[in-house]
Amino acid sequence: MFTNTENKLIWTNGKFQKWNDSNVHILSHTLHYGTGVFEGVRAYKTKSGPAIFRLEDHTERLFNAASKIGIRIPYTKSELNEAQLETLKINKLSEGYLRPIVYLGNEGLGLRAKHLSVNVAIAAWEWPSYMDPNAKMNGISVVKSSHRQYDNPLHSGNKIIGTYFSNTMALHEALDKGADEAIMMDKNGFISEGSGENIFLIKNDIIFTPTTKHCLNGITRQSVIQLARNSNYDVEEKNLGYEDLRNADEAFFTGTAVEITPITKIDDHKIKNGKRGKVTKKLQEKFNKIICGDDKTYEDWLSLVK
Repeated sequence: MFTNTENKLIWTNGKFQKWNDSNVHILSHTLHYGTGVFEGVRAYKTKSGPAIFRLEDHTERLFNAASKIGIRIPYTKSELNEAQLETLKINKLSEGYLRPIVYLGNEGLGLRAKHLSVNVAIAAWEWPSYMDPNAKMNGISVVKSSHRQYDNPLHSGNKIIGTYFSNTMALHEALDKGADEAIMMDKNGFISEGSGENIFLIKNDIIFTPTTKHCLNGITRQSVIQLARNSNYDVEEKNLGYEDLRNADEAFFTGTAVEITPITKIDDHKIKNGKRGKVTKKLQEKFNKIICGDDKTYEDWLSLVK
């Protein structure tokens, strides 16, 4: 739930407006057809002040996704990077979550969206633990979803607004079954991802993760692959089946919201001993140092608010 919204401001088309005054017309093309893109971005408290994690990479992905569905964002990448930093600053947040979103206007309705306005907004707010606060230590439970990940790589590989209904249904199905998250399969029956997270598993100290043919190439995913390899772990991207996860020594999710969160149970089966594994713990510790600005090797991943 959002809190303290009466004092928050949202950047919209170059200007700040009060949180409660922000609105979208009922005939916005994006509301009806889902034609738009978004990003999920995290900011962290560091000794040098608030810093946004991999800001330029998130903005680059926003522009790439927009171009793939024919939307030309009316701002430069630099302008939106600065707008995100300013949104964090004006809301006096030392850490939190940012949501840039690109959506089409209400000048007309129908599938023809060639001459509609392109709008951009950025909101920021406090971000408590996405799951149980103890999940990063104790792990979470997942279930195999009956909802399949998208067949079209355009949908699964980009953060396009209208393509997330299957993810929502998969998560709701998992919650209804008493689990914390879902595991979605691709059209070939291989593991794709969670409802909003990438997945990794570990066997004999080798780290495995699905290819990006049918899942988002998450920025946290990319970060974990890089820091794992730099820590002398072998990382293999390959097709993974349900039994690979059941028989893994360890497993974890990655994502902007969950960061690195262990998976300790799938359906009615414990993964190994049902506890967070040693490799997962080491990667968590490394990642935490990076996002807090305590690891100078990766300091270019942080954009400080000035």
